[in-house]
Amino acid sequence: MAALAGLAASSGAFMTSLSSAAGLPLLQALKPSPRMPVLFVGHGSPMNAIEDNAWRRSWQAVGSELLARAVQPQLILCVSAHWLTSGGWQLTGMASPKTIHDFGGFPQELFDQQYPAPGAPAVARGLAAELKSPSTGAALGVDDGEWGLDHGTWSVLKPMFPKAHIPVLQLSMDYSRPPAEHYALGQQIQRLRERGVLIVGSGNIVHNLRVTRRGSAANEAYDWAAEFDTVVQEQIKKGQLSALQDFLSLGAIAKQAHPTHEHYLPLLYAAGAVQATEMPRFFNTGYQSASISMRSVLWG
Repeated sequence: MAALAGLAASSGAFMTSLSSAAGLPLLQALKPSPRMPVLFVGHGSPMNAIEDNAWRRSWQAVGSELLARAVQPQLILCVSAHWLTSGGWQLTGMASPKTIHDFGGFPQELFDQQYPAPGAPAVARGLAAELKSPSTGAALGVDDGEWGLDHGTWSVLKPMFPKAHIPVLQLSMDYSRPPAEHYALGQQIQRLRERGVLIVGSGNIVHNLRVTRRGSAANEAYDWAAEFDTVVQEQIKKGQLSALQDFLSLGAIAKQAHPTHEHYLPLLYAAGAVQATEMPRFFNTGYQSASISMRSVLWG
């Protein structure tokens, strides 16, 4: 678990004077814009970042679609299943966030992957002061170097936005807090959509690595996995987004779908950022290894 850390003013001034990896000035402030979309992406295996498979091709197609819109994001705010904190939430606050290879046992090609998207230190400090912990009302913390972009973030953003030209911030998840607070923080970040921020939750609607069946077809799933995925799908289709935070009430199938629930929580941030009238569009509606739902959603 990463420890909460403040960003010293002198360090912040230095960081914001730097240039991004693309050689462009760092983003200093968000400007009003048309409402940006919200994405929840089922990221599955890290190998999806480099394999030419249906999951990755869908990410590429969605990225191309978003880049073809008249107004592009000023910033991407990503909530990944793989950055968990305790005692509060944090935002990445470095000018050049490192690419984190937070996995093991994979080919060297995967470890060689880099995603040199710039950060936005000034924006991170502003948002950290603006957003509040749902439990205490305290401002968020800013991480000036311990974290970066983990594979929940870069493995999906690299196929979507291969030029790495859009600044990226990661928001941690305080895993010590109940699901309702994660949804509540998602509701807070909803207003950022009208300031040029594309919100991306990256996890999986079903994620149980203990019972994976390698080589399973994309339409094969355990009965409990398919049941849990269907319940969540129906809640999203009906706009019952607040109901998503009550997933533990589903009992045994929730425990099977998520022995630990860090891969589900990013969905709550995405759902909280959505307006009730927005219609979802599903893609990648299949499974990896029978116990990982790759279902993804685009709103807006």
